[in-house]
Amino acid sequence: MDFKNGIDISIPYRTLPKATSAWYVPPVKAEPVRMGDWVGSVAEGGSVNFRNLTLNPHGHGTHTECVGHIALEVHSVNQHLKQWFFDALLITIEPEKLGDDLVITKAQIMAAVNDSKPEALILRTLPNSDKKLFTNYSSSNPPYIEAASAAWMREQNIKHLLLDLPSVDREEDGGALAAHKAFWNYPENPRMDATITELIYVPNEVADGEYLLNLQVAPIENDASPSRPVLFSK
Repeated sequence: MDFKNGIDISIPYRTLPKATSAWYVPPVKAEPVRMGDWVGSVAEGGSVNFRNLTLNPHGHGTHTECVGHIALEVHSVNQHLKQWFFDALLITIEPEKLGDDLVITKAQIMAAVNDSKPEALILRTLPNSDKKLFTNYSSSNPPYIEAASAAWMREQNIKHLLLDLPSVDREEDGGALAAHKAFWNYPENPRMDATITELIYVPNEVADGEYLLNLQVAPIENDASPSRPVLFSK
């Protein structure tokens, strides 16, 4: 296996107004530290660039989250993701129209996965283009996964779900978070080692099929952290 030629499927955290975002968050901020006459900006006369970053991992780019995202208890993805390589399956699905929504159904997931038994499932939705690198999803009611799909994945022991949408659940669902809860089996018997990675982007030239996934998160103690999933051809 060639580990020098991975396929990065993450979306960067950008400070530009036109950048991927969701949940009404303002753009990422990068501001130089100022202490008296000293400034952390070479362009402004400082000796180094030394910036404070303001970002939201759930709303600004590719991120990986653990059950702490929906739990009353505090759980950190940095503590619960302790393995970083997984057998993965990439599938492509066009969500089905259901009323005013676009939904990824259990039947679609089952048909695409078939007899595979991946540790990680990577979901690319159609239509697919690099517009996903610059989309503001707020107030757009993007596609989502029905809870039965998430429950089926849990039953198949799929530990890591990655998708190119801002959430597995409907943008406005009254706080139900049904797919999150079904995938993590919360609160009955939470799957502490299972993760959901949202806001990825898989280019069209990357074929569906089996890959080795390297899933790394920034070592931040939080329910979610910026992440960089990388695929390697088998």
